[in-house]
Amino acid sequence: MARPRTFEEEQAVEAAMRAFWESGYEATSTQDLCSATGLGRSSIYNAFASKRELFEKALRRYMEQRDAEMAELLESPLPIREKVRALLWGVVERAEGDPPGCMVVNALVELGPRDPELSALARRHQRERVAGLRDAFAAACAQGELAPDRDPEALAQFLMAAIGGMQVTVRGGGDRAALEAIAATTLRAF
Repeated sequence: MARPRTFEEEQAVEAAMRAFWESGYEATSTQDLCSATGLGRSSIYNAFASKRELFEKALRRYMEQRDAEMAELLESPLPIREKVRALLWGVVERAEGDPPGCMVVNALVELGPRDPELSALARRHQRERVAGLRDAFAAACAQGELAPDRDPEALAQFLMAAIGGMQVTVRGGGDRAALEAIAATTLRAF
């Protein structure tokens, strides 16, 4: 008879997410995961089968959290320019204790060329975020917040590229002044 699990899987995935986000997939050892989750090696492998499976669950959790935050912002009654400002300054003023950069961008850079399945998952996530922004920009054009000749798809792609670039800047150790300059320059496009 199998022994029941004595840990909360969601808490373990959350802790693993933060470890992978901080160090990346390759640099996060099984021992790092044991330390982060408080689980033993056998518990991790019994629950998640492999490091890669745990990474995928952690990446999906990260994407769900970020998608929920973005959806809440885009559905708010704020003017579109304030929504864009919030997205940009969310990178500048990342939550205290959050690892640098974006786990999705980090995963694309690190694993994109070597793991087509995870790369496809991350790219699909990025496309969904672009679609949400495109819809928000289209609504803003229809309501007169943006000029009607603005291309919502191009604006969405541009904003995602700027945010991704800012995340890479954060990951690379860029300072706050550089991030503020990028954010202010990007905001002027809206």
